Amino acid sequence: MNPVPDAEVQRAYRVRITLFLIGSSLGIFFLITIYRGIATLNALDQVESERDRWQRPGDVIQALALKDGNVVVDLGSGTGYFALKLSPVVGRHGSVVVVDILKEPLLFLCVRAFLRNQGNVHTIHGQSDNPRLQTGSADAVLIANTYHEFTQPKPILDHVFQSLKPGGRLVILDHALRSAATESREIGTGHHEISAELVDAEIRRAGFEIISHQDRFIDRPSDEHVWWLIVAQRR
Repeated sequence: MNPVPDAEVQRAYRVRITLFLIGSSLGIFFLITIYRGIATLNALDQVESERDRWQRPGDVIQALALKDGNVVVDLGSGTGYFALKLSPVVGRHGSVVVVDILKEPLLFLCVRAFLRNQGNVHTIHGQSDNPRLQTGSADAVLIANTYHEFTQPKPILDHVFQSLKPGGRLVILDHALRSAATESREIGTGHHEISAELVDAEIRRAGFEIISHQDRFIDRPSDEHVWWLIVAQRR
């Protein structure tokens, strides 16, 4: 039996060391990613728990007039503050369709829904002018703390209108400065705010009928903003 040359032994040794280092690096990277993900999820839970104290999520959801088995859209869902609360309201036979133009929040939302066994939550990666909703599929649409970010509100509202069933509801929750109404959409978008009056007019032009309009839905003295709530429906 011929002995293995030293060069081959050294080469095999180097290969094993390289594979070990690569495997160790990948393992460490994976553990760090998991740790950061868990930390982010815990931070989200804490932030949302504090938000529950003032956001009035129950009243917002009640404005949607949902029933078991309904399809509701959370447009501009972020990491799912409202979406995860809507899931048990529509039940196993209903659906919560969440739309956002950012992929990372949708990823976190998928993980959160999976961990909570909320299989009726479905995500869509939308576009700035198209939420990519199925025509005539939704019983209600919620746009919470997102409308002021719209750079193209008209096509968005047109798509929302087409996605709703006749009589379907559109609920918009957002905020404006306490001191004065927003002068224009451009100014509002730049300051992450928008006046209820401007949104009211845009909704009406899109063909919606206003059911209710609350200028001071959330009014916290310590906050420079006042939150308003508009409830509309497709005619």
